[in-house]
Amino acid sequence: MATVRYGRLLPRVAQHSLRLASQRYPGLMSPALVRGHRLAPTDDELYQRTTVSVMQKEADSDLLIHSYSSRGFTIGRNRVLGPCAVLPPAILQWNVGSYKDISVESLALFYLLEPRIEVLVLGIGGRVERLDRNVLDFLRKKRIAVEIQDTPNACATFNFLFSERRAVAAGLIPPPISTKDRL
Repeated sequence: MATVRYGRLLPRVAQHSLRLASQRYPGLMSPALVRGHRLAPTDDELYQRTTVSVMQKEADSDLLIHSYSSRGFTIGRNRVLGPCAVLPPAILQWNVGSYKDISVESLALFYLLEPRIEVLVLGIGGRVERLDRNVLDFLRKKRIAVEIQDTPNACATFNFLFSERRAVAAGLIPPPISTKDRL
């Protein structure tokens, strides 16, 4: 029986040699190399197959930030013009013009959310600027960690945290037009 199994892999001449070799050298046909019966699902761990049943489909990554420009953002399948607040599962227009307009009142939509967010990523334009200390202290009291970055890095940070399924939101201000964009 073993010669038939192995014989399919070898040419006909090799089959004959294998049969003769097994008669001359019985050690080649040890029980460890040949099984006399077909494996059943309970016989061997390697035979068993793993199956996965999806109980609840998870939301697609529709809120990943695909691109940004001086005019706005492409988030999932949506184009957003101007500053925006990305609050999974929603994208809202954010009424700020620059980092100077960010105040406790303009951040109200981020700390009033249920379930609460863990991290707020703020993309404040073309370069990192300091925010008002009162705003940062207020968010710390609300137990929200704040990441303040330039907009390109804030988009990447948001995507990373969102893909890790963290409770994250983003406030994004489009970066200004640079000379690199014109070339």
